[in-house]
Amino acid sequence: MNLLLLVTTAIAQEAAAAAPEASHTFSMSGMWTDAGPVAKVVIVMLGVMLVMVVLVAIERMIAFGKATSQSRLLAAEIVPHLQKNDLAAALTVTKNEAYKASYLGALLRAGLVEMNERSDRHGIENAHRAVSKASGQEVSKLRRGMSLLATVGSTAPFVGLFGTTTGVINAFSGMATQGGAGLAGISAGISEALITTAFGIAVAVVGVWVFNYFNTRIDKFTEELASSEADFIDWAEKLLQKRGQA
Repeated sequence: MNLLLLVTTAIAQEAAAAAPEASHTFSMSGMWTDAGPVAKVVIVMLGVMLVMVVLVAIERMIAFGKATSQSRLLAAEIVPHLQKNDLAAALTVTKNEAYKASYLGALLRAGLVEMNERSDRHGIENAHRAVSKASGQEVSKLRRGMSLLATVGSTAPFVGLFGTTTGVINAFSGMATQGGAGLAGISAGISEALITTAFGIAVAVVGVWVFNYFNTRIDKFTEELASSEADFIDWAEKLLQKRGQA
């Protein structure tokens, strides 16, 4: 009985002595301090990826906001000129610097330039090709930065997994160095594995969410461009019919 009591007391004392060290190890500052060079590089890389996602998200929000608001204002101003079949006035509206960011302005400007040069069947065909090309260019502009978001969303977990792998290796190295499997010997490696995995998953989740949000908005813009392209060609056909009748 006395022997059992002594062993229990010794284990309790060892656990109490190890408690402050474990508390330090698994705090945020402690995990960063205990992390190896590779784990720190991985954490910095993930931090840079997260910052890039945030910057792209802010830039796209501003760009999409300008494109939407300017396109609406341009549509309200140009429709009366199109209803009057005033090509010159409509073209002047599309060249206004106030609508520089408008995706609708680029599409209409491309078509009106061709129609203004030649208002016949060949002019309509040229305008159709011009607005189709302009539509593709505007979609490409709207997709700017999307490849970066997709890359972050797909690779961040693997970057974190690389840090996890090195953390596990360090954990086993600590066990081999100390000649035992105690928690103190492997805590540094475990902390590296935990923090890099969690950070990698978090960055990937943010990247995927942001990508999906903007991808949905781009799909809506693409539908609007396709509808505007069809409306413009229909207007050009009617204009040609009126002039032919006249």
